[in-house]
Amino acid sequence: MIRLFVAIDLPDEVAGPLVRMQAGVPGARWQTREQLHLTLRFIGEVDGRDAASIDDMLASIADPRFSVELKGVGEFGGKNPRALWAGVAANDALKHLQRKIETALQRLGLPAEERKYTPHVTLARLRGTPPGAVMDYITNHALYASGPFEARAFTLFSSHLSPNGSIYTPERVYPLR
Repeated sequence: MIRLFVAIDLPDEVAGPLVRMQAGVPGARWQTREQLHLTLRFIGEVDGRDAASIDDMLASIADPRFSVELKGVGEFGGKNPRALWAGVAANDALKHLQRKIETALQRLGLPAEERKYTPHVTLARLRGTPPGAVMDYITNHALYASGPFEARAFTLFSSHLSPNGSIYTPERVYPLR
């Protein structure tokens, strides 16, 4: 079995500033540079045959390149925050690509994603973090914006859990036209 997800890898000029923003929140387990990505679809555990079918289906997606901009920060979890993230400015091309990937995976028999797609880059996983510290971080970084960058490809990643967090390995890159 292999654990998979589909994402857009971030260029260094976007990831570098995100890494430099990672400080000042007790209980935060910050993502490493290698872990920063813009998730399009979490797939989960599949066997080798299904992984090959997923690869074939993703390779058939032909979308144009498009511009993306990260904008703002936020949290998931409300009163019990569990993650900090950088948001994505409204982007129809990104949503279109995500829907094509979702549709392709459902055609293979994977269950539909139950949550509404909220494009973001996870900055930290939180455990026992005081909500006030999270709100302070969000306030201090409210004006964050990456500036636009070109999404030139999307990637099928495998994810291996380790005591120090997940290790993400690019399995195949699918260029955008």
